[in-house]
Amino acid sequence: MDLNPPPFSAFRHDGLSLRYFDEGDAAGEPVLLIHGFASSANVNWVYPGWLKTLGDAGYRVIALDNRGHGASDKPHDPQAYRVPKMASDAAALLDHLAIPEAHVFGYSMGARITAFLALGHPHRVRSVVFGGLGIGMVTGVGDWDPIADALLAPSLDAVTHERGRMFRAFADQTKSDRAALAACIMTSRDLLSAQDMARIDVPALIGVGTKDDIAGAPQPLADLMPNARALDIANRDHMLAVGDRVFKKAVLDFYAEIGA
Repeated sequence: MDLNPPPFSAFRHDGLSLRYFDEGDAAGEPVLLIHGFASSANVNWVYPGWLKTLGDAGYRVIALDNRGHGASDKPHDPQAYRVPKMASDAAALLDHLAIPEAHVFGYSMGARITAFLALGHPHRVRSVVFGGLGIGMVTGVGDWDPIADALLAPSLDAVTHERGRMFRAFADQTKSDRAALAACIMTSRDLLSAQDMARIDVPALIGVGTKDDIAGAPQPLADLMPNARALDIANRDHMLAVGDRVFKKAVLDFYAEIGA
């Protein structure tokens, strides 16, 4: 299995056409991957090697382009991007593929979507991996309004906000619909309470780079959950932690340990 994009299929949910891939061993344990903000299934999971890593280990690997991202439909209404709606897309994909239960692995915004999926559809989620989002799941991840402003600016040169420049450059690189992303960032930051996190009782792994200034620390989030462990991904920031070899090994060990 290589790092080239696999073929994508489409399904419809909530009036939207959503794209996904379904690769790896069809008889293997299913792992559903949910990417982060301004990313896509390819950018988050194929190019950094996750599809290859999980596929080579014998898993059935499924990933969707979230609404507003990749090749999926891109509404410009901020209300379309409430996290429970995005989590319902993931549940609908499992329905579409007739998969009753899956391991779910989300990165950054995808971790938040994964948490809402585990709360709203607990019988569909066998385990969770939260990447790139720690206690910020509960306490927030700072002021993201400048991100929307940066996405809607006439050019990258017009953006002075440091984090805004990072995400604007990323959106330009991935040729994203910037108006859809601006709508998404306005409403996709719904927080979870400590009580909510305590209700997620499936095995959980939380991996965050030690240089990540967005996610918040992983251990305080793990402490809120009954069956969670934290992983510090050494010397990686928010963008680089996702493809880290230490993270990949930890995820494979985690799945092996819980009997996947």
